[in-house]
Amino acid sequence: MTEGWALRPRDVVEVTGSDAPVWLQGQLSQDLDPVADGETVWSLVLQPQGKLDALVRVTRVSAERFLLDLDGGWGDALLQRLLRFKLRVKAEVAPLASTCVAVRSEAMTSEELHRRAGEAASAVPESVRPRVLPASWGGVAGVDLMGEDASAPTGLPDLGPGGLEALRIRAGEPVMGAELDGSVIAQEAGLAGLAVSFTKGCFTGQELVARIDTRGHVNRHLRHLRASDPSLEVGMELEAGGKVVGRVTSAVPDGSGSIGLGYVRREIDEGEAVSGDAGSGAIEVSVGALAGGPR
Repeated sequence: MTEGWALRPRDVVEVTGSDAPVWLQGQLSQDLDPVADGETVWSLVLQPQGKLDALVRVTRVSAERFLLDLDGGWGDALLQRLLRFKLRVKAEVAPLASTCVAVRSEAMTSEELHRRAGEAASAVPESVRPRVLPASWGGVAGVDLMGEDASAPTGLPDLGPGGLEALRIRAGEPVMGAELDGSVIAQEAGLAGLAVSFTKGCFTGQELVARIDTRGHVNRHLRHLRASDPSLEVGMELEAGGKVVGRVTSAVPDGSGSIGLGYVRREIDEGEAVSGDAGSGAIEVSVGALAGGPR
């Protein structure tokens, strides 16, 4: 079972001010009202038409201070998106420097891992102590240590970026720039149950996700992919019956074969095989259910 840590690029945007709670409640898909100080929830930032701008983890630090963190390289886009909708609002929005140490374990429970990471964090002076944020991936327990001086718990190996990426794909964790971009609808990536409140009232982009939830469907779903050939690669089109039915968004070698994630049309059942063009010939790709999204 894989267990260890790796540095994971994460950007942080800080929102502060007397209007911050009400303003963010209208900008984010998640209900912030029940979130207590120190608690964390996942949320989407949507376009007015309902498609995705960002998947963010929201930490309520205090009544008027929130931290929104997301995949590295997307912080400025989030910042600009929030500022575009900040009209006559008493709130400040600014980037915040931070280091993220991602700790993952297929052996420990989430509670055990959180306790161990908390012990490592508590050894750091309080003024620079990192936050221990929930970051489980499906059946993989996880926490992220976030702070300018975040460091890994002792006794765990360094997975490196490649090891963490392989674990991410096995666990079915979508990321910005690969599985998540401005063309994606929440239900396509399986994020509605995790990051959308359908009872909180109005928020930007609500109409599309609410309509799909009540009386619609999406035409594609994010799926786990497996090939016995190592040639699975990002951008590869997937075909069935002579038609393109999907595309690979992430891929890594796995033993003598390869695994990946990709969007596949809804008429392709889990367990069904499709084909991909590897250049040297077609390869068979098995389509499976995700182990789980971000938790």
